[in-house]
Amino acid sequence: MSLADQLLKAGLADKKSVQKAKKEKHKQRKSKQVVTDESKVLAEQRRQEQAQRDRELNQKKQQEADAKAILAQIKQLIDTSKQDRSRGEIAYNFSDNGKITKIYVTEAQQRGLINGQLAIVIQGDNYELVPTKVAEKIEQRDASIVIALPKAEVETPEEDDPYADYQIPDDLMW
Repeated sequence: MSLADQLLKAGLADKKSVQKAKKEKHKQRKSKQVVTDESKVLAEQRRQEQAQRDRELNQKKQQEADAKAILAQIKQLIDTSKQDRSRGEIAYNFSDNGKITKIYVTEAQQRGLINGQLAIVIQGDNYELVPTKVAEKIEQRDASIVIALPKAEVETPEEDDPYADYQIPDDLMW
């Protein structure tokens, strides 16, 4: 037997007050349930936001690690295949970001640059000579490091070019 029934039998409460008490109790339960549901929703939102932040942070860390790995690969490619320019006596001019720059190379290296067998890459503050195949691999990873990669294009003079019969010498220094 419930407390409400006992109070009714004892004459301490009437039916209206018992029903009113039941309604109040029911409202309290319902409001608790709504508050609990809202707190569950907020907690779930916080968990989802934290998971999203964690994913973004992990993605950023992965991108940084990938960039470091690419730089290490480039450094290794340059270090293992760069040409020794210590005995270079011939000045070789090239353009780097709109500036004319000069490096000293040997005669064989100059021919390699002219024939497209060698390319110029930048490593730190220095310019290095590497074989064209290596320069192509470096360019795939980071094109800004390759300064001068010779193209295999043969220039055909225009039909009305008055200097078409005159070939430009390979060793022309500008």
